[in-house]
Amino acid sequence: MSFVVAPLSAAAFQPLFGLPDTVLAARGIERRTVAGPGSPCRVTLQDAEPGETVLLMNYEHQPADTPFRSRHAIFVREGVADRSFAPDEIPPAFSARQHLSLRAFDAVGMMVDADLTPTAELPAAIERLLADPQVAYLHAHYAGAGCYAARIDRA
Repeated sequence: MSFVVAPLSAAAFQPLFGLPDTVLAARGIERRTVAGPGSPCRVTLQDAEPGETVLLMNYEHQPADTPFRSRHAIFVREGVADRSFAPDEIPPAFSARQHLSLRAFDAVGMMVDADLTPTAELPAAIERLLADPQVAYLHAHYAGAGCYAARIDRA
């Protein structure tokens, strides 16, 4: 079964780009200069390079009104444009990690399955989870920090 990884849209974050740090702080957002690896942008699904500026913020990635409603920290590289991925393409930020957590949700946002998956086995795990007709979509999370990475849908 073919799948597609859907990063977040840059449009949701563009109004934040270039705002003064004091205005961002009032919204609970930090501007950071990346010093090393480990700042995966949720719009491009690539790790930001040292010296790049990222916004660190809390983001509600699972807004369904269920016990699985969820928010977590994310990074967004400042000034980026939308990025899309071809069916079955694994984003660079996923490939840079040893494991991802996959969470399977039904149409109303209830978690129905989950898997901690080595990145090398990611396509097979995604296909297995999406083969369940009860599963409407997946969320990928970075296994170490547990941060939301991206949504995965059937292609």
